[in-house]
Amino acid sequence: MSDSVTVTVPARLHLGFLDLNGELGRRFGSIGLAVSGLRTRVKVSTAQRTQITGPDSDRARRYVETLRDALGLRGDHCVDIVEAIPGHAGLGSGTQLALALAAALRALHELPLDVRGDAVRLGRGGRSGVGIGLFDGGGVVVDGGRGAAGAAAPVISRIPFPAAWRIVLVLDPRRSGVHGAEESAAIASLPPMPAATAAQICRLTLMQAMPALVEVDIASFTAAITQMQALLGAYFAPVQGDLFTSPEVAAALDLLESEGALGRGQSSWGPTGFTFARTREQAETLVARARKACPGLDIRACEGLNQGAHIAAAVMPRP
Repeated sequence: MSDSVTVTVPARLHLGFLDLNGELGRRFGSIGLAVSGLRTRVKVSTAQRTQITGPDSDRARRYVETLRDALGLRGDHCVDIVEAIPGHAGLGSGTQLALALAAALRALHELPLDVRGDAVRLGRGGRSGVGIGLFDGGGVVVDGGRGAAGAAAPVISRIPFPAAWRIVLVLDPRRSGVHGAEESAAIASLPPMPAATAAQICRLTLMQAMPALVEVDIASFTAAITQMQALLGAYFAPVQGDLFTSPEVAAALDLLESEGALGRGQSSWGPTGFTFARTREQAETLVARARKACPGLDIRACEGLNQGAHIAAAVMPRP
């Protein structure tokens, strides 16, 4: 048995919901990708008493207690949250923390992984299945939405993100996206999405964005994402106030687009925005210019990751 297990999982971008109409019996569905540079890392070991340290420790404690009861785990644990994805920024922090803890505890107790099952046990993936799908293997994932059975949304496509492309993220540390009970209430307050709008988003995903990834056609891919985001932003505008949660992020994206960046969008409820670059060199130039013009924002270039969580067990040498 291992003495400790460390799990590292990347942040994710939520590029958009596919069907907020639901007339076909499944709702939501989504597309997203794993990104470098922002991650959650947890180290879990057996202990004489339970101790949880690091950012988001209160939420981590709830997850650990739920998993102990659900999996029948014995003993206590020391949990160190070494790094954490920024919370309530649209980057999947809650789901990745939950799944990282579940994977670490399972590995520590020599139990098989059950990513989708643990997501349901911990109350994650109620709308999007992208974070769950990306935990397994990274890339660009499309999930098929939640059905009536209550299981996590199934992953129906996983396509590698082209190695040369870069994502430019624009984070606004001064704002938080809608989350928790407020998020549930916000979605409930909106009318069903018109079927024609959902159909258009699905068409853009299946007939433009996904083929463009396979053919490494960044112009077509980013055009599809931008159109999807415009449709979704208009739908959510009554709740978030505009197409973007943060006006400062929207202004930074305007600047980046004028400098040659491709496409634009907001991840989930934001405030994180994103755009794309053809190469690492172009992304670095864009970031340097935007940082000078937009003080107060966290602007960075990221890769799309084609691998999911990394799980590492350690055994201390015995005397």
